[in-house]
Amino acid sequence: MSSTTPTTTKNVIVIGAGFAGLAAATSLAQRGYHVTILEKNEGPGGRARVFKAAGFTFDMGPSWYWMPDIFEQYFARFGKKVADYYDLVRLDPSYQVIFKGAETVDIPAAMSELRQLFEHYEPGSGARLDEFLRQAAYKYEVGIGKFVHMPGRSLLEFADPRLLVDALRLDILQSMHKHVRKFFKNPRLLELVEFPILFLGATSENTPALYSLMNYADLALGTWYPLGGMHKIVEGMVALAQERGVQLEYNTPVQEIVVENGRATGVQTSAGFRSADVVVAGADYHHAEQHLLAPQWRHYNESYWDSRTMAPSSLLFYVGVNKRLPKLRHHNLFFDEDLTVHAQEIYDDPKWPSRPLFYVSAPSQTDSTVAPEGCENLFLLIPVAPNLSDPEETREYYYNLIMARLEQHCGTTIRDAVVYKRSYAHQDFVQDYNSYKGNAYGLANTLRQTAVLKPTLKSKKVRNLYFTGQLTVPGPGVPPSLISGQVVAQEVEKEFSLRK
Repeated sequence: MSSTTPTTTKNVIVIGAGFAGLAAATSLAQRGYHVTILEKNEGPGGRARVFKAAGFTFDMGPSWYWMPDIFEQYFARFGKKVADYYDLVRLDPSYQVIFKGAETVDIPAAMSELRQLFEHYEPGSGARLDEFLRQAAYKYEVGIGKFVHMPGRSLLEFADPRLLVDALRLDILQSMHKHVRKFFKNPRLLELVEFPILFLGATSENTPALYSLMNYADLALGTWYPLGGMHKIVEGMVALAQERGVQLEYNTPVQEIVVENGRATGVQTSAGFRSADVVVAGADYHHAEQHLLAPQWRHYNESYWDSRTMAPSSLLFYVGVNKRLPKLRHHNLFFDEDLTVHAQEIYDDPKWPSRPLFYVSAPSQTDSTVAPEGCENLFLLIPVAPNLSDPEETREYYYNLIMARLEQHCGTTIRDAVVYKRSYAHQDFVQDYNSYKGNAYGLANTLRQTAVLKPTLKSKKVRNLYFTGQLTVPGPGVPPSLISGQVVAQEVEKEFSLRK
């Protein structure tokens, strides 16, 4: 990454202190720009904020640490290491899956044990797992190493014949559903390899087989945890940003991106006007474009946004329990109901699910610092359709529904031991993040929403306005957001280099 200082120092305002905003700001500061981040909330992290209550420390959003190489590469760009900011441990088992009939399976970290597990369910599938992951490793190497770093502004970016060959080998025209069934037939194994799609993107029928790279990240690269919680990543990124001279201002919502003659001159906040040579919107893309820009400067309209396929939203519960719970792992996937039906209720017929799948993170199983001694810290998540009404009685209904299943799994009462409880859903995502339709993860990873078919990272009407985050390239998730910020910084640098 270039660290060339602009001939005249340029002022950049980044809207939002999430992963993408922090990455963009730090990358631009390294290049010599004067960068200020304006964040509407009281602290950094965006959806990865943290809060403390009743002696518990709750990560508010992301809880899975996958693709550790992406984080290492990010800090390495600045001459640093992950270990300079937080300590990582690899989880073993990586996670636990609870299937129908109270069948519980630990997913081992060791590949030899994982093969044995696959063989248990389907003789011969151990060797097929090796081939599946070999192909997934290629997709990961090319997809993460090359394609996700492309700005997605033109098809000409893919004009290199070598890239076209790579694109064909990435299976972008084949569905994940069809791809995985070439290797596995057992329903348990299919649910296992398809779960990242449901929780982060779309149905497997509508997701390109390219995203089997997520299985490589999961099963081969492993599941990790930063001691102290996921917010430790944010703290490390903030520390690095400040080391590079980035200024962060909290409780400063942006009210307008001010444009004159096709150029953003700065932003308006409640405290007044802030001038800028470049504006990078790391806030929700729809909000930034449809609400912070005057109509004549918007590239998209509401019908465009309404036609997008959103990834799931989430109903979340942060729960503190005054006793330890048996039979839990750090990560627990409850697939004790029909995955296909749940997916249909998210995508095909959006409504509250009849019998939801859900996920429980219990970081206190790994980390004693996130809960008082003898207590359990629980983060419960139900993937749900975006744009639903979420009154308190609906939230409470689903809380009791999944807690009853959790109690059955653990073999003990839990609700009578709860000393802290907080719910979080659509209206909270809208209030805290201006989230379009209350989405939690951004756009679904469908073929029609890949690369150049995503909302563009550079405004086509305002020449010095850029967008970053999960609604533009490369897509949803923490590592993609981290990459998104770096790609935007690269595009800003290109633009100013051409003007020199």
